Amino acid sequence: MKRDGVTLQAFVFKNRGLLLSVPAAALTLFGRPSARSVALGLPLAIAGELVRCWAVGYSGATTRNDAVTAPKLVTDGPYGYVRNPLYIGNFLTAAGFAFAFTGRNSCAARCGLLGASLAAMAGVYAIIVPHEEAFLREQFGDAFDRYCERVPRLIPQRSSRGSAEARWDPDALLEAESKTFALFGAMLAALVVKAGAA
Repeated sequence: MKRDGVTLQAFVFKNRGLLLSVPAAALTLFGRPSARSVALGLPLAIAGELVRCWAVGYSGATTRNDAVTAPKLVTDGPYGYVRNPLYIGNFLTAAGFAFAFTGRNSCAARCGLLGASLAAMAGVYAIIVPHEEAFLREQFGDAFDRYCERVPRLIPQRSSRGSAEARWDPDALLEAESKTFALFGAMLAALVVKAGAA
C-alpha cells in the first residue's frame, strides 16, 4: 500500500507543472476580467512571483527536476521563515491571477473558478510536500528534523531561523525560472487580451 502512495506522490511531483496548468487554462478560457479585478489581482500575482524568485535564488535549479533532489538542506533566506516558500509564492500567484481573471464572471462562476483553481493547487501540494519531506528526512536525517522543529511548514514565522550562511544567487533564476517566467508572461498576455476585449 505504501509503495502505491509513493508511486502516486512521485507521479504527481513529476507532473506538477502539467497538473497546475489545467486551472490556469480554465481561467484563461472562462475568466472575464474587469479593470478592478486586474488592479486587485495582478499585484498579488506579482508578489507571489517575487516570493518564488526569492526562494529559487536560495534553493537553486533543483526546483525544476522531475524527481526530488537536494544537494544540500536549504535553511536560509525565505527558508528560514517557512519550509515551503516556493509553494507559498506559487499559491499567491495563482490566487492573484484567479482574482484578476474573474472580475466580470457571475458570483457562482467566480466562486467556482477561484475555488477549483486554488483547490487543485492545494491538492497537488498536499501530495508532493510530504513526498519531498520524506526525501529530505532520508537524505539529511536529524538535521532536517531539527529544521522542522524550528521552522513551520506553511505559515511563515516573524523572524528568520536560518543560518545566514548561504546567499541569494540571481544566476539560479536564469537557469531554473525560464518556464515560470514564460507561463507568467502568457497568463499576463491572456489577461490583457481578455480585459481589452471586455
